[in-house]
Amino acid sequence: MGRTSKDKRDVYYRLAKENGWRARSAFKLLQLDKEFQLFQGVTRAVDLCAAPGSWSQVLSQKIGGQGSGHVVAVDLQAMAPLPGVVQIQGDITQLSTAKEIIQHFKGCPADLVVCDGAPDVTGLHDVDEYMQAQLLLAALNIATHVLKPGGCFVAKIFRGRDVTLLYSQLQVFFSSVLCAKPRSSRNSSIDFNQLDGPTRIIVPFVTCGDLSSYDSDRSYPLDLEGGSEYKYTPPTQPPISPPYQEACTLKRKGQLAKEIRPQDCPISRVDTFPQPLAAPQCHTLLAPEMEDNEMSCSP
Repeated sequence: MGRTSKDKRDVYYRLAKENGWRARSAFKLLQLDKEFQLFQGVTRAVDLCAAPGSWSQVLSQKIGGQGSGHVVAVDLQAMAPLPGVVQIQGDITQLSTAKEIIQHFKGCPADLVVCDGAPDVTGLHDVDEYMQAQLLLAALNIATHVLKPGGCFVAKIFRGRDVTLLYSQLQVFFSSVLCAKPRSSRNSSIDFNQLDGPTRIIVPFVTCGDLSSYDSDRSYPLDLEGGSEYKYTPPTQPPISPPYQEACTLKRKGQLAKEIRPQDCPISRVDTFPQPLAAPQCHTLLAPEMEDNEMSCSP
């Protein structure tokens, strides 16, 4: 969760921090539950691709608060601990991970499996759609091992040109397949769905939330209600081991190297005894030392 002007305009980003959620995606699961009653009768739930843990937070409060509920969170990356959540750092494409999940449920299958994972997008829609489809199939593969018959599987999907193939694959395992879009999900985060080809399947599309909810694509004033002055709220749980941690440390110490382009190198004028000038070289300079409190690097 960053600290840019775009983040400040995102009402769900601000509400997530004010309500103690680790990410704005928590509202997606809450709105899905309001529409489909996902947590009704659920005592064992699995959160795949759980980091940073917003969906695990929701599951912990909705299921773990019942006393008999159990939540298992799985991710390749380390995640800060959550009360009432058992964490497994493992690969969802491995059968050993599925066996470890069932062990935490004492041999019983799960009632609900959720997956909000997504690949690092490249901007190439065909590539991103393919990578997301493979990630969803990996989550589906492990769900077939840990989910009880008649259980519920919730996963993120990129609706693109070939998404109907995924629908047909899901219908092999589930009697009912729905495509739902929570109101907290931005309109810009979905592609146009063209239903064509030999695997043409029309899947019901459901929107979650009514017009009284905040619009994720609209900019709201910082002072939402009550007339109180807006105050910045730090993220509930910053990343514990982000890949950019070393760069942030160097930046705070002013030790990030900056490369000077050849055209930026100054050339002194020679007034006497003309000599051929040597080609300017690229130099690597270290930025001057700065105090730690003058430079901050937010995730």
